[in-house]
Amino acid sequence: RRAIIEELVGRADATVVMSHASAARLASVYGADPARVAVIPHGAPDLPLVDAATMKPAVELADRAVILSFGLIRPLKGYELVIDAMPAIVAAHPTACYVIVGATHADDLQQEGEAYRESLEARVRARGMAQHVRFVDRFVGRVELTRWLEAADVFVTPSADLDRTGSGTLAYAMAAGRAIVSTPSAGAEELLADGCGVLVPPGSPELLAAAISDLLGDPERRASIGRRAYERGHATVWSEVGSVYRTLLQRVAAGARPEVAPTPRPAGRTPAARVPGFRG
Repeated sequence: RRAIIEELVGRADATVVMSHASAARLASVYGADPARVAVIPHGAPDLPLVDAATMKPAVELADRAVILSFGLIRPLKGYELVIDAMPAIVAAHPTACYVIVGATHADDLQQEGEAYRESLEARVRARGMAQHVRFVDRFVGRVELTRWLEAADVFVTPSADLDRTGSGTLAYAMAAGRAIVSTPSAGAEELLADGCGVLVPPGSPELLAAAISDLLGDPERRASIGRRAYERGHATVWSEVGSVYRTLLQRVAAGARPEVAPTPRPAGRTPAARVPGFRG
């Protein structure tokens, strides 16, 4: 794989990545020419900023504190961490409900069937959380996904894969203006800087519970984080991202090797906030 990537970036007039962490990795690990690497973030839908309470009846969770994850279901996503955190969250917020939206990844489904999802369901029962965890075990379309995003009070990405440098789910949650709690993957560190979210260490349901409970108990802080996420996410709606791609493609198609200046990392960013007790 490394040899293939090195050959591809060596031949290409321009290589697009979705984060500055990816751009740095291409240069340092794969020998890419930084002048031919462009950072274009993951796109997201152009959504209005709405109060979650107004959308909860549409997903049959009126008057509940809604915690959401979505995406293809597979190990390393860390959903079990949130399930383990739910008893502490429910103790502080008895109306809390954790919703996992998404179908099992096709590769895992072919190799192991629904073993991972079934293990999550067994974990929910073992912790007595059947009334506080909901599985929407199918691929949902854009309209339904938007409804879930807008109904969420807190969006959580508990992935154990800290090498991930991009995340479509984070991009969508930011575009919806949700308060986000995430493990510190390279992509999350970048996206959630400047108060756009809260980071928790992987493998700690206690600190995850503390971070989510604090946000559920502080509507002003939750709304403030959501607004900052929305402002950043709104700059990456599909129309804006498509425009950047169009410009890049025009330059590449123009003929001789174009000058593709790397997108600069914004200066002076405040590192993403970490939950108290996180020393990573």
